[in-house]
Amino acid sequence: MNPLPLTLALGPYDHTRDVTDGSVPVQGVQLRTLDLPIEEIFYRFTLHREWDVSEMSMGKYIALRSQDDTSVMALPVFISRAFRHSMFYVREGGAIKRPEDLQGKRIGIPEWAQTAGIYGRGYLSDYVGLKLKDIQWVQAGVNEPGRKEKVKLKLPEGMQLRNVPDSSLNDMLLKGELDAVMSARPPVGLGKGIARLMPDYLAAEAQYFKDTSIYPIMHGLVLKGPVLEAHPWLGMSFYKAFLEAKDRSIERLSDVTASHAPVAWMAEYTQRMRSTFGDDFFPYGIGAGRGGDINRATLAAFLKFGFEQGVCHRLLDVEELFPTQVLASYKV
Repeated sequence: MNPLPLTLALGPYDHTRDVTDGSVPVQGVQLRTLDLPIEEIFYRFTLHREWDVSEMSMGKYIALRSQDDTSVMALPVFISRAFRHSMFYVREGGAIKRPEDLQGKRIGIPEWAQTAGIYGRGYLSDYVGLKLKDIQWVQAGVNEPGRKEKVKLKLPEGMQLRNVPDSSLNDMLLKGELDAVMSARPPVGLGKGIARLMPDYLAAEAQYFKDTSIYPIMHGLVLKGPVLEAHPWLGMSFYKAFLEAKDRSIERLSDVTASHAPVAWMAEYTQRMRSTFGDDFFPYGIGAGRGGDINRATLAAFLKFGFEQGVCHRLLDVEELFPTQVLASYKV
């Protein structure tokens, strides 16, 4: 069989590089890889579907799936995951000292459907206990004016959200027009009039995981729906290749004999990850074992947040996110 030529757009990650450099082949596929900035990948693929396989914001993806859009289908390969307690920014010396102080305030966001923002608002509503409808939400570019939403929203009645096309969140926060900003990418004023609301965010994130079992998933791997429909075997081929690449990355980072990343104590940090999340501390899949329970709990919470916040047009089940052929495997 001649390999199927496909184009993949993906950021430069250690846990995916063995696929993108060809060390781990995707069975049956001749792969061409585009290495682009993540914002460019999201913009071009979400709006124009310019390639076959892509890294994609999970927030955008669940919005599409909730509208029964099958133009893209995700695999349970979670390219990027990160806690986001660091994403809350306030003015240095201002009155906002704790997350509880954000009740009824003006908070800027880059996009309502940004994955980090969905998790962040879920943290505020379900963990801190704030009422999202009492907050005045302002959408704009973080450091440049003109950013817009990329998916159709279905906001709950009473949710206050307005777009500001001619200013940035950074400038509005410094001018006192906002009380806080929630953004995965820091505003340029950080350290120059802007500070993190939770300076010790690592401890807060560890406690959050301990209390909730949520290990936030930011980006997934998606295939164009028509491509997967025409070649259903692609789902498992890509899943197996990315799983092997990730396992190789974890093995490298666990090696104490050499510096596989320019970071001191990398092997010790890797062991800390194991003690928190288990042996497979960057898990793929949603099945039993290998961290699938963590992924299922995380995605169930994320879908709940997305529906309550109007990103999802209906409440999805976790299984609806992925094609059936990658949800189970053979046994010997």
